[in-house]
Amino acid sequence: MTTDTPDPSGVPHAYAALGPDCVLDALDSIGLYGDGRLLALNSYENRVYQVGIEDGKPLVAKFYRPGRWSDAAILEEHAFVAELAEREIPVVPALTVNGKTLHEYQGFRFSVFPRHGGRAPELGDPAVLEWTGRFIARIHEAGKLGVYQERPALDPATFGTEPRDYLLANNFIPAELLAAYRSVIDQALEGVQRCYDRAGDVSLLRLHGDCHGGNVLWTDAGPHFVDFDDSRMGPAIQDLWMMLSGERHEQVRQMGDILAGYEDFCDFDSREMHLVEALRTLRLIHYSAWIARRWDDPAFPAAFPWFNTQRYWQDRVLELREQIALMDEAPLPV
Repeated sequence: MTTDTPDPSGVPHAYAALGPDCVLDALDSIGLYGDGRLLALNSYENRVYQVGIEDGKPLVAKFYRPGRWSDAAILEEHAFVAELAEREIPVVPALTVNGKTLHEYQGFRFSVFPRHGGRAPELGDPAVLEWTGRFIARIHEAGKLGVYQERPALDPATFGTEPRDYLLANNFIPAELLAAYRSVIDQALEGVQRCYDRAGDVSLLRLHGDCHGGNVLWTDAGPHFVDFDDSRMGPAIQDLWMMLSGERHEQVRQMGDILAGYEDFCDFDSREMHLVEALRTLRLIHYSAWIARRWDDPAFPAAFPWFNTQRYWQDRVLELREQIALMDEAPLPV
């Protein structure tokens, strides 16, 4: 179990006060009494703990990063996941305790969830990909029935232009690499726009938003989907492309397996294949800015010691150059 300490500037981070006692006292405040067992789970954006409960099954408590989402945005996500659960889609909704899913204690907002076990899915197995595709389609069918009002869309502005501007304005790029990085990221965003132009006017829907293998837990009953914290409006392909890996021919097979299940429940617009490398590029840009924005959180320098080094930004320049070339290749066939 780790707790935050003040950063090198001497200013305590917002999470500094969130120690074990605070976690247990927060749960006590809503009538959930811990038995002393507390396990910090792998999460950087929020603080997430498995907590043993007296006379009950262990629960998972999520303490939201201060200042990231508004209460209304968190509740939108809770409502969407609850809607999926009502449709018997295997997700993990926040528990309603004392009539609420979002609680507050000493300035920290938190929610509690049932603990669900599972293993990583075998994404090399065609049957697993097809099964997963079916459930992603069911999530998307529900996602089409409403619109997020409080959560921003995943698009070139929010995941590309704005993160680029943040990185350039806050002196994260070494001076000797600044011109090269500025040039390559501008070229990359031009390539993203070309991909969006080729795809045309694709539909947006409520998504999982971060649907990779780490957020899909597998049991003998199949997959269940966790951590909708990054749920946004976006194109359907966003929840599919992160399941792909390996060489191009392998990705073609994998996408075929996913769509074999997906199209049992939901039509897929093949024009969205033009967005795969564009969305990958946006994710890479957004990831660097995400670490940069969290650099005052002591957990981040400890977890990402290579960030903000000369080598890191040299690798980002090379990575974006590769993406520029990939975005001008033909999309994966479907």
